[in-house]
Formats: sequence, structure tokens, C-alpha cells
Amino acid sequence: MQNTILRFPSVQAHTGIPRSSLYSRIQRGLFPRPISLGPRTAGWPAHEVDALNAAWIAGKSEDEIRALVRKLESARASAS
Repeated sequence: MQNTILRFPSVQAHTGIPRSSLYSRIQRGLFPRPISLGPRTAGWPAHEVDALNAAWIAGKSEDEIRALVRKLESARASAS
């Protein structure tokens, strides 16, 4: 599932996070920013959503989650 892009409804189904809470987490650095798929379309790599779910289930702190988000987003940049 490395190259699968999830649109918001799928992200919401995988995480249970409502839209406003998801974007609040993005602003607080607790969820990666979406990638642009077009002028009005965005999504998230499925492996990032899976990694965050695993971290939440493991009881990671907000600081640990922020570090994970930074790592995931920097991996995107180096993959380009």
C-alpha cells in the first residue's frame, strides 16, 4: 500500500477523525499535510495514515507524534 493515496473520506474511515479535528491536528503538527492531487483535490499517502494510527494505538505522546509527522513529511521531500 506504499503508493496508495487516500482521499478525505477514506482517511476519516481509517482514523475516525472528523474533518475539523483533522485540520486542527495538521495545524498543530499532529497529522501530515495533504498532498495536492489537482487544483481542488488532495489526499494522504496510506502508509502515513497507517503509521499515525499505529503511533496513536501505541500511546505515543504528542511530541512523539510531531516527530513522526516531521519524519514522514521529510521522507516525502527526499522521495521526490
